[in-house]
Amino acid sequence: MTGVRTASLLRVRSGAERVTNIELFFDLVYVFAITQLSHHLLSQPTWEGAGQTLLLLAAVWLAWVYTAAATNYLDPERMQMRLLLLALMLLSLVMSAALPTAFGTGALVVAGAYATIHVGRTLFVIVALRGEVLQRTFERVLPWYVVISCLWLLGAFGPTHVRELVWALAIAVDLLGGAVGYYTPGLGRSRTWDWTIEGNHFAERCQAFILIALGESIVVIGANLAGLHTVTGSAVAAFITAFVGSAALWWIYFDRSAEAGARRIAASHDPGRLGRSAYVFIHPIMVAGIIAAAAADAEVLAHPSRVGEAATTWMVLGGAALFLAGHALFIAVVWRVTPWSRIIAIIVLALLGLLAPRVPALALGICAVTVVFGVAATDRLRRSVADMNTPHPEHTMESAQS
Repeated sequence: MTGVRTASLLRVRSGAERVTNIELFFDLVYVFAITQLSHHLLSQPTWEGAGQTLLLLAAVWLAWVYTAAATNYLDPERMQMRLLLLALMLLSLVMSAALPTAFGTGALVVAGAYATIHVGRTLFVIVALRGEVLQRTFERVLPWYVVISCLWLLGAFGPTHVRELVWALAIAVDLLGGAVGYYTPGLGRSRTWDWTIEGNHFAERCQAFILIALGESIVVIGANLAGLHTVTGSAVAAFITAFVGSAALWWIYFDRSAEAGARRIAASHDPGRLGRSAYVFIHPIMVAGIIAAAAADAEVLAHPSRVGEAATTWMVLGGAALFLAGHALFIAVVWRVTPWSRIIAIIVLALLGLLAPRVPALALGICAVTVVFGVAATDRLRRSVADMNTPHPEHTMESAQS
């Protein structure tokens, strides 16, 4: 980082902030976390299992994204911040290891690690920001996380269904806190413009998490191929289909919208609002879609000829639909336009559900990937005929949607 070092732990803002090596090192733990979530979904491919996976994904995401926000304000190259990130890595690793048993014997480990991450990080930031305007903002956050942590710990002692409800309530309170500016009696509430994030850095951090999830899908594809005893024509077709699907998801997000979104938030007069809505609230929807798609790839690679398997059907179609829905919301919030290609693709995926009981898993996977690839190809075609300086991934910002 360039700039003069001061006694403060605040980043010395000198234009667009770069992501540091310690932040990238911190992210490695969450590669493992996403792998654990994928395994949890595969071990329980039911609606209840999907709901549990979503709850755990929300916890993983919130633990990661609020740490990313902290490093947006505080200089991760300072010794104190490095030690904090290493401590949070250790706690995150413990939490990730227990994720598959979160609704069994590992509940208290997950809840305890999650609570310690949030309360500990918030206390550290409050001390690090003493005398700074931002200190009051994090002082408002602390009571909310004390309550949220108590809910997580309380849920850990209940039976499975009670635990699901209490932890869902904790996630809801967490998201509500962000939506209402962490209103606290006596301290008031924070406005979005109080969260003076550096937009480029925050966008790049969230892009990194999308890459983490996509990396897990590649690992799943390779691992399942390596585990096959006999490589048949169906296995090869499933392998190519899975890879094309992952590449199409990457293309939809990174071909244009990732970079354009970063420019948009960096130029925003209220980057805190855009960061909260487009990144904190919406990006985990895309991550959920990638995890479901990775689990679907594993199932199709293992059983390409299986017909009418309900779990495989909803993972194949639901994973693609979730990702496209998340990306549609991202476009709608950032550019305030209607992403018709995503909406049409989601409708087509829903209609493919009518075919699912009659076609093999591989055929269904090919159909779903064709839809996703079609969206990516449409984006590219539109880009080739549109103004190359237009920062919108779906269409020109000034033109009406077709």
